[in-house]
Amino acid sequence: MRTYNLDLTPLFRSTVGFDRMGRLLDTVSNTEAPTYPPYNIEKLADDAYRVTMAVAGFNAADLDITQNNNTLIVKGDQDKAEGENQFLHRGIATRAFERQFELADHVNVVNSNLENGMLAIELQREIPEELKPRKIAIGSGAKAQTIEHEKKAA
Repeated sequence: MRTYNLDLTPLFRSTVGFDRMGRLLDTVSNTEAPTYPPYNIEKLADDAYRVTMAVAGFNAADLDITQNNNTLIVKGDQDKAEGENQFLHRGIATRAFERQFELADHVNVVNSNLENGMLAIELQREIPEELKPRKIAIGSGAKAQTIEHEKKAA
């Protein structure tokens, strides 16, 4: 597998506010991405999504879900009680983890649920009214009106 190093410096010399894109490209090009715990990302509707993570052995108190701007952070950490059980084979991983997901603008967590070792995080895109497209009426002929603003004397 080939890995390519992209130098985006020339692009960032003439742009403002696109540093998030550079961070996203850096994380995509990172070939050492964590694989634990396994997860699915589902599209439920046009503006609804679900992230499902397999967190066998963790309970709700061991998990922490945080949304910081456009980043969803899921952490899991258990208190290790060594010596309680003697394992002949230990195949269920219960190691600490931190998994981050970059969210699109206006996507927020609306619900989370832990059932049968599966953590489901529901996401919803909620675009504010002022950012939604709006219809502009077109006047014609005598019906066209101009709006004049009054200047207040200072």
